[in-house]
Amino acid sequence: MKDMQERHFGENEDWSWHRKHGYSPVINVSGTMTGLGASRAAADVASATAEAMGHFLKIHEIQTHASRVIAALTGAEAGCLTASASAGISLSIAGCMTGLNPARAEALPRDPGPRSEVAVQMGHLCGYGAPISTAIELTGATVRQIGQSTLAMDHQLEAALGPETAAALYVVSHHVVHYGQIPLRRFAEICHSNGVPVIVDAASEYDLRGFLQDGADLVIYSGHKFLGGPTSGIIAGRRDLVRAAYLQNMGIGRGMKIGKESMAGAIRAMERWMERDHAAIRAEEKAALDLWMSRLAGMPGILPRIVADPTRNPLDRLQVEIDPAQAGTTAAAVCRHLGELDPAIIVRDHETELGYFQLDPCNLAPGQAEMVGAVLAEVLRDAASIPVLPGDDDRARNGGARGYLGWLAEA
Repeated sequence: MKDMQERHFGENEDWSWHRKHGYSPVINVSGTMTGLGASRAAADVASATAEAMGHFLKIHEIQTHASRVIAALTGAEAGCLTASASAGISLSIAGCMTGLNPARAEALPRDPGPRSEVAVQMGHLCGYGAPISTAIELTGATVRQIGQSTLAMDHQLEAALGPETAAALYVVSHHVVHYGQIPLRRFAEICHSNGVPVIVDAASEYDLRGFLQDGADLVIYSGHKFLGGPTSGIIAGRRDLVRAAYLQNMGIGRGMKIGKESMAGAIRAMERWMERDHAAIRAEEKAALDLWMSRLAGMPGILPRIVADPTRNPLDRLQVEIDPAQAGTTAAAVCRHLGELDPAIIVRDHETELGYFQLDPCNLAPGQAEMVGAVLAEVLRDAASIPVLPGDDDRARNGGARGYLGWLAEA
């Protein structure tokens, strides 16, 4: 393993920051994952973040500026910034519960009030590192499930909406069920006919305008995933509901507040997104995928193919399907092995039980596509030498909890 690492990685200066601080070097071909730091900020975003730290300013003023940028970016009436997309879900739901009543905001979560149910399709009650139901229930609200996990029908949503309904939450994510769900446009029609606002959790989505156009009243995005800003969440939508969500900083939102430095960096990241040459970046990503495809072509038991993003982001990934009978190992074992290299290659492994893993090109630093291609080809040419260990198959499923349980476990 050491010889392979020296051949393909060397002591590249890309790892000097990690070595200096004692952190494990990582090449991220998993995607915009919170557990890996989500994304890499561009130099001007990092500069804007750092520059703000040296100054005092009025927080409401910078949030007003953020609102104007969010409106330009998304087409919303208004917007605000918060600590994360998860915080954005809680604040948006709380805002729908309290409106612009500060006493009601201060009463949450112990006194949720008469309108405290949140309608969600059962197939959207996913985990994203935490249960989405937790983000709802932190406000004091109650989850009202719609339908079954693989089927939600119009009449089920209509029957669930009533005087107790504060909002309806619609989740756009690779984690949710992708069939049998009520489409957003129809979901919004039903909710609006019953006077219920619609909140869309679109944390990891490229589409910054379509959900509002399809009927969402509030949309929540991550500021630190595809946008490449510091850790932050974006709430965009109707002015009255954005104001009500922002008011929650007087209550449950106090522990979810965002600092001046993250606001400044997020604003620059949003501006940068509007200046971005999306076609050129897509071409770079396609070149990486084509390179990886060529490297893995013709290997026994290894089937690489390019697949589209399940939520229709303009992003493809390389799916590497492994036949254990021919390759002599499993997809889960290969993922573990790649993660043990130095630098670690972290692939998209949440569906290894289905016999494959994926490589996401959206976070590659210069030269890393070639490194990944060379290492992956060498590893898979000798795939039979990778042992299948107990726990490989459930590592991805239980890994989130094990990571927390293992932290500081050894004295």
